[in-house]
Amino acid sequence: MSFEEQPVRPRAKKKRTGRGILIGILALVVIAGLVAGGYVWNLGRTFDEKSDKIAEAFPAEETRPEVKEESKDAVNILLLGSDTRATRDADETEDEFGTLPNGGRSDTMMLVHIPADRDGVFVTSVMRDTWLDIPGVGTAKINRAFASGGVPKAVETLEGLFGVRINHVASIDFEGFKGLTDALGGVTVNNPQAFRQSITNGMYFPAGVQTLDGEQALAFVRERKSFPGSDYGRVKNQQLFVKAMLGQIMSKDTLTNPAKLNSVVSEMAPFIAVDESLDASTVAGYATSMMNVRPNDMTFFTLPNNGPGRSADGQSIVIPDMETIDKFGTALQEDKMDEFVKSTDLSR
Repeated sequence: MSFEEQPVRPRAKKKRTGRGILIGILALVVIAGLVAGGYVWNLGRTFDEKSDKIAEAFPAEETRPEVKEESKDAVNILLLGSDTRATRDADETEDEFGTLPNGGRSDTMMLVHIPADRDGVFVTSVMRDTWLDIPGVGTAKINRAFASGGVPKAVETLEGLFGVRINHVASIDFEGFKGLTDALGGVTVNNPQAFRQSITNGMYFPAGVQTLDGEQALAFVRERKSFPGSDYGRVKNQQLFVKAMLGQIMSKDTLTNPAKLNSVVSEMAPFIAVDESLDASTVAGYATSMMNVRPNDMTFFTLPNNGPGRSADGQSIVIPDMETIDKFGTALQEDKMDEFVKSTDLSR
């Protein structure tokens, strides 16, 4: 890879609020559905009828890695964020962002790994500026994969990086996230760092416990310019919010309330697009083996990296920690993510 590892100050030329969407919300919808047990069947028709499909979500078969015996029963789901309200920043080119099936621009992604023993869930955020080898394109930001070949190219890039197959793909637009938050009656978070949204009359989020409605939640998870680490701060807030929302969806109050659970799925489904194999019956099949999974059984971390830097042609990038990523890929291939997490510093 051709780049110089130089510290980068957050760019000051942005003219709008954080453009991200909490892609992890899709993770919680899928996983909450998995643990909802009997309700899955009742909600299946709503999910299938209201959600969209991603046609041809996967690359050509000959480009895909073989499935190892050790991980054949594990499940990997690629979650993609889209923002239909987003506009390009002044210093970004159009090829940095592709569009997703629900009409939005890709911005954030997470890989959800469900191990074969179904004892937990591992959610890995992949920062949009991560500098990787894109098949047929060369070394570029991971977001370039979308512009170059859509969802299949993004899948091909990550499958090549990790050496493991992605079983399902799903994308979500942030408008569904807003409705989901309100359907739950708000989401309570414990904010570790006070900040104000970086727009005129922006919302203020004090440190400590607070309950966010849909509009507040969007601002909370999209903001990045208020943090010294920019996207790093945003990703941490996204992960914090996902876990808090998961706790509420998986609570007895939600899971024993058919009307409330139906409202959650009805609010989210119209803003979701999934690959053709990820239908309600597939989700229900996973559900029977994940009845005991709860938010505390979920581990969130960011794809290992060496911090911000600049490419040889001057782009602001995130430098991947390839040595640790290789170990991460091996853990996925061998279905040993628990061992990887326990033996690796994933604090960045």
